[in-house]
Amino acid sequence: MKVLYEDNHIIVVNKESGEIVQGDKTGDTPLSDIVKDYIKVKYQKPGNVFLGVVHRLDRPVSGAVVFARTSKALSRLNEMFRRGEVHKTYWAIVKNKPKADAATLVSWIVRNEKQNKSYAYDHEVKDSKKAVLDYRLIASGDTYHILEIRLHTGRHHQIRCQLAAMGCPIKGDLKYGSQRSNADGSISLLSRHTEFLHPVSKQLIAVDAPLPSDPLWKKILNSD
Repeated sequence: MKVLYEDNHIIVVNKESGEIVQGDKTGDTPLSDIVKDYIKVKYQKPGNVFLGVVHRLDRPVSGAVVFARTSKALSRLNEMFRRGEVHKTYWAIVKNKPKADAATLVSWIVRNEKQNKSYAYDHEVKDSKKAVLDYRLIASGDTYHILEIRLHTGRHHQIRCQLAAMGCPIKGDLKYGSQRSNADGSISLLSRHTEFLHPVSKQLIAVDAPLPSDPLWKKILNSD
């Protein structure tokens, strides 16, 4: 586990693809438990370790995840996420180059619980929620391209769904139209940069997650 930032109130760690942030029906060890064990050992804490989950990343996605180490930080971070005061930037590898190098995507998304999948519409429909993101093209290789994404809303599978609806499914994302999976079961979506004011000290916290081990990321970034 790679720690990107830590203090008495918060800890930011890098999630590998395939890890789950919080326990689920699979019974697999979640990242939250791994972080608790790390804190318990490093700070020699007896008894249970407090750790608050304030947001999640889909299992096949990698990148920065913020946890709260105190109840004060948890309540304040929850409110900051709700208000959109935590700014997250994602990078995605896509095969198809978008028509515009930069644009704002506005969709109405309907979540299908049984399929664990969301569907994007260009107009409001029953049970839909408005979804807005900005993207820009930051690098192009021979076959693949890297997009940088900023979310204005936090809908279920929003980036995956909206990019697919634009004709640019994320590499490895079979659920949303990629033609083949990645060898490790990941999708090429990275929570690259996270920035926010510390919930207690109010200082600016800005962290970058490392690129995934797939050498394609560096190959595309260095192709220009």
